[in-house]
Amino acid sequence: MNQSIINTEIKPFSATAFHKGEFVPVTEQDLLGKWSVVFFYPADFTFVCPTELGDMADHYEKLQAMGVEVYSVSTDTHFTHKAWHDASDTINKIQYPMIGDPTGVISRNFGVMIEEDGLALRGTFVINPEGQIKVSEVHDLGIGRSAAELVRKIQAAQYVATHDGEVCPAAWQPGAETLAPSLDLVGKI
Repeated sequence: MNQSIINTEIKPFSATAFHKGEFVPVTEQDLLGKWSVVFFYPADFTFVCPTELGDMADHYEKLQAMGVEVYSVSTDTHFTHKAWHDASDTINKIQYPMIGDPTGVISRNFGVMIEEDGLALRGTFVINPEGQIKVSEVHDLGIGRSAAELVRKIQAAQYVATHDGEVCPAAWQPGAETLAPSLDLVGKI
């Protein structure tokens, strides 16, 4: 049985990312001080992966406006990320860092490494500015994710972080009512 990593701090790592035409170093320190999404996928030059990364690229401007940085991660190298970026119109529109994790250290840190295949599961992690994991979602390889739903989850996480004593109910959207847990609500919802 896996232990939940919710509310744990991200573990140290050091990697190279392809970002805006350059190779750049990225460590866990880069994720501190802002909201971050670490978005694992199995491999470059595949089928479901480009649909997810393209969907994330389509929502990236909104995420940036929310103060969120996105980091995609696969066990490919940063060189492979560049080649994919150059070869695919979908991947070419990505503006967020694409981290290479060929040793699997980052994938293992987040518990998404498929050891026998050397690939990562589809894992999405939302990290608060203090470096704590607030959302963890892991999918099987054949199940693609929705960036729009991720945006909603981040909005809820950000709301809860700034509104002590309030929680967001299912399908909550910004501007909708929240709940303040109390004995008065028990059995009434």
